This record gives sequence, structure tokens and C-alpha cells, in this order.
Amino acid sequence: MLGAMETVRIDVWLWSVRQCKTRSLATSECRAGHVRVNGEPVKAASPVKVGDEVRYRVAGFDRILKVTGLLTKRASAQVAQACYQDLTPQRPTVRLPVLYREPGSGRPTKKERRELDRLFGRDANYGHRK
Repeated sequence: MLGAMETVRIDVWLWSVRQCKTRSLATSECRAGHVRVNGEPVKAASPVKVGDEVRYRVAGFDRILKVTGLLTKRASAQVAQACYQDLTPQRPTVRLPVLYREPGSGRPTKKERRELDRLFGRDANYGHRK
């Protein structure tokens, strides 16, 4: 943490607290609009200060980070985690139904095949001649 610095570029901060693997990736994420500071979309050179809320979109979900420290160099994971507070809500868990068949029970019946097709969203007439 740097006591003398009041602000740091957002792309440098994302890279230094290990949210992005490279600084150029952090810059491109900012350009693509995946980063917001206090609710506003930002450019890569925008400053971030202690107390700001950073929203960073990863894999379709927003990570919400509150800035508690500023870094300009990439540091260890322990130091990096001390520079932000993770406010991200728990991701929803998706439960998919699992079809279980006893081993050695043979081929599925026509009814079971239709249930499988419905479960996986396949067209029941796929592969059949008209």
C-alpha cells in the first residue's frame, strides 16, 4: 500500500490487485466497458481512490470491490487482497436434473428416450425421415 499516492489509474489498480492477468488486459476491459467506478463507466486512465466502488464484469457476473488500498506494482496475493473488500453477492447455483439409469439395464425405452430429448432440449424428430 502506498501512503503518498492519493489516486491510481484503474487499469493499474486492477492489474496490481490481481483481478486481471496483464495490464493490457485490464486496459482492454476498461475500453470494452466492463469496468465501472462508482456506477460510471471509466476509461483506463481514470483515477481510483480509497473508498471507491469498482464493478468489474467477469464471466457474465459483476465483481463488486471496495477500494481499501492503492498499489502501483503487482504484489503478492495476501497484499493484494488487503487492498480491496469483496462485496460481490453469492452467485446463484443452477441445479440441473440428472438422469440416472441402472448399469446393465439395456437401451432406453421409447418413453425414456423422449424424456431425455425433452431434458436436453433436442428435437424429438431429429434424425427421422419424413
